[in-house]
Amino acid sequence: MTTQYLLQLVISGLVIGSIYSAVALGFVIIYKATRVVNFAQGELLMVGAYVCYAFLVQMHVPFGVALLLTILFSMVLAMIIERLILRPMIGEPIISIIMVTIGLSLVLRSAVSVVWGTDILVYEPKLFPQAMLMVLGVPVSLEFVWCFVLSVFLLAVFSVFFKYSNAGVAMRATAFNQQVAQSMGISVKKIFALSWIISAVVSGIGGVLIGNINGINNTLYHFGLKVFPATILGGLDSILGAALGGVIIGVLENLFDGLCSTYFDLAGVKEVAPYVILVVILMIKPYGLFGTKEIERV
Repeated sequence: MTTQYLLQLVISGLVIGSIYSAVALGFVIIYKATRVVNFAQGELLMVGAYVCYAFLVQMHVPFGVALLLTILFSMVLAMIIERLILRPMIGEPIISIIMVTIGLSLVLRSAVSVVWGTDILVYEPKLFPQAMLMVLGVPVSLEFVWCFVLSVFLLAVFSVFFKYSNAGVAMRATAFNQQVAQSMGISVKKIFALSWIISAVVSGIGGVLIGNINGINNTLYHFGLKVFPATILGGLDSILGAALGGVIIGVLENLFDGLCSTYFDLAGVKEVAPYVILVVILMIKPYGLFGTKEIERV
């Protein structure tokens, strides 16, 4: 295996890992605000990818407008889900809410199959230039560069939002203690709704980026399942952890896949690698790399 091939694996892993990081941010946002793990995250990503395809290819809307319409659709969908499905569940056991998100994932998956079918669909025209760029002597497609830049930009924007905006501070206060947040005049219900909206928007954009690279079909929700190990790896309540966990998983799964296919003629390692990495890391760091360790005093 040449150095150039290794660099190619690392660079492509960084691109996919940056998209993992952006989507993992959606997991973290919902968990920080509500303490609920959203198992429909992959389906929100898939819906975003298909909706953008509908605007871009089927309705011939320019990409910028199609992306804005996709973001608006994701926001409306998140508000409907939060208001009609999840808000009535406030106060119920966490496991009940988690089961609702699993049911929601099945509904969204079925809806996509009914509306768009199961065939692989390709964005035409491509969203980003297909020209090649030399990075450290390795040819890299410009669409990979654009996807990486947009993913990093998305992470930076939301990091600043959580740290400096009033809504971000309110979300952090709610995550720390809901009762204290309410006593300070923060509407916990509005924070829950905002967390779902941000999560759906981030996932929708992630779906558009990954769909541009690989095309889309009704198995795209698997991407959300692969993002879950990245989220756990970084720490379920850490935005920095989501960013680093996604990149680590993206790079390592690419390296494992390349090494195993080259030296051992093994296929499908890429699908298993994130979970193997997750198990090994959690044996050493049970709360993830940056997760908050919970201490109970009795």
